[in-house]
Amino acid sequence: MIKITVVAPANIAFIKYWGKRSEKFRIPLNDSISMNLSGAATTTTVEFSSAFEKDDITFSGETISEKEIERITTHLDRVRRIAHKKIYARVVTKNSFPKGTGIASSASGFAALTVAATQAIDLRLSEKAVTILARIGSGSACRSIPDGFSWWHAGKKSSDSYAESFVPSTWWDIRDILCVVSTEAKKISSTEGMENIRTSPYWQERILGIPEKIGRVQQAIKERNINTLGSIIEEDAISMHCVMMTQKPPLFYWNDTTLRVMEGVYALRAKGFPAYFTIDAGPNVHIICRSEEEQIIVEEMKRINGVQSIIVNEPCLGAHSISSHLF
Repeated sequence: MIKITVVAPANIAFIKYWGKRSEKFRIPLNDSISMNLSGAATTTTVEFSSAFEKDDITFSGETISEKEIERITTHLDRVRRIAHKKIYARVVTKNSFPKGTGIASSASGFAALTVAATQAIDLRLSEKAVTILARIGSGSACRSIPDGFSWWHAGKKSSDSYAESFVPSTWWDIRDILCVVSTEAKKISSTEGMENIRTSPYWQERILGIPEKIGRVQQAIKERNINTLGSIIEEDAISMHCVMMTQKPPLFYWNDTTLRVMEGVYALRAKGFPAYFTIDAGPNVHIICRSEEEQIIVEEMKRINGVQSIIVNEPCLGAHSISSHLF
């Protein structure tokens, strides 16, 4: 068997999913739209060998829990079943950003793992099939595999819940300015949080409005209209967090710095700069803007008390192999 190393980006959902039709297969309740992030990636090297007596999983630079190891091993088992091979793997992985903080580390992680493992075990799968497999490991991982801007079709069953690129990374030179306001792992993971979605009085109303938002976001991206895109993604992010906050028990991912960054974005718009925020299941804030406003917005965000670091992202390729290995 050969050694394969894959780099996969995290992604930011413009239209988000919160809630699953199937927990076992991670089939979402709604479609979603995302952009790959150039500055937040996972690199993973996988090698299968008959000489290995068990799976050896290492997370470079960070601790990894038994639960995380089990989740990765379970995913390797899926790959082995498809390949009809009973051989163990060595896996070494590292992030360019903190995991478990709501910056989609499980998305980039399972995208990189899936692509590297399938290639290392010599499985020849279509991109659609790889996104389906990655999705079962971590739902939003499917969006980190195609190029640029991805559309995750929710589907009704596993075989039709997949992601595809609807415009490439070169289509639009926009920025995602990620304001890291906390690097602490979330107390409640997205997987756990989604289990209680149906206790919110607003979850159905949000789901019913998603198809129309998907169409509007796609049109805004195709027209490269930052104001239309921004207004929709802000609305959708707030809508998702309203569902979280009204679940039982309620989920509050924002902190005081999250709110200060949001207020900073409103202030930028009041000055005439087209900047818009979106927030995944965590406290960190993504600011979407045109490339020409990047420096102005970065400087403004640096002045906000509590912003620990800033990662500037462009649209980028999805998961892809490289020649430099981690072991």
